Amino acid sequence: MLSTVLLLTLLAGAALALGLLIWARRDRAFASTASVAEAYDRWTDDQLLESLWGEHVHLGHYGEPPQRRDFRQAKVDFVHELVRWSGLDQLPPGSRVLDVGCGIGGSARILARDYGFEVLGISISPGQIERARQLTPAGLSCRFAVMDALALELEDASFDAVWTVEAGPHMPDKQRFADELLRVLKPGGLLAVADWNRRDTAVKPLSRLERRVMHQLLVQWAHPEFASIPGFRRHLEASPWGNGLQVETGDWSRATLPSWIDSILEGIRRPLAVLGLGPRALVLGLRETPTLLLMHWGFATGMMQFGVFRARKPGP
Repeated sequence: MLSTVLLLTLLAGAALALGLLIWARRDRAFASTASVAEAYDRWTDDQLLESLWGEHVHLGHYGEPPQRRDFRQAKVDFVHELVRWSGLDQLPPGSRVLDVGCGIGGSARILARDYGFEVLGISISPGQIERARQLTPAGLSCRFAVMDALALELEDASFDAVWTVEAGPHMPDKQRFADELLRVLKPGGLLAVADWNRRDTAVKPLSRLERRVMHQLLVQWAHPEFASIPGFRRHLEASPWGNGLQVETGDWSRATLPSWIDSILEGIRRPLAVLGLGPRALVLGLRETPTLLLMHWGFATGMMQFGVFRARKPGP
């Protein structure tokens, strides 16, 4: 029995060391939008995130104050919380909603199934779009397309609501991102945005340690830069497509913070989800762990903030 425990400990230690070595020597720095697509294609193809986290590749909402709850349920709760906070629950069934950066379609399916919206989900990752289509039941008013969020192949003022969750950090041009979100939104339409943001460095510059951590958060997950909450609000309000838009913001850092540790603990709670994919999946999971821990540290210390943005586009 002792020898078995020792062997498992040695194997786990070796896997962790290999994961850390990959993390330290092979980053995934942003080079272009193609590098973002490639990263998400790999994450989708290896099936690790879906096996561990389910169909929602975004943070969960744990309430205010945060309470213990199932990680996957917290992700579902996040979608409903953002729908209520942004006012999308006041839209009638049949409203056209664009989900920008839809992942494998978890949020889009909830918007279609529970609210009766006609949803188009877009992602720059062909792998994500193919998987989203596979997971979507026939008859659900939800479709998906490969598309660049900085050059939406969609008509002006064609959606009743635009929804985007955790897509902004991958956008190299934040103003263009804001412009495209508002360009396709109808006058009177609703905007709902939720994103990882950095602290406003005009108010409090990053310390030397924070700059080192920030560098890793950028290069490990193909992020060109994080906007601040006031910074992205200014991009939205300055957009020529905004027609005098007034944006309300909130900080959900506290309500979403448990997600980072839960993201790691899911590997312990669901070991077969990892082991069933083979030894490579274990190494891949361990490779992501340092970045998840740095994300937790960043949000817990206030270096990072989870910003939410809502607005109704004024009429012409």
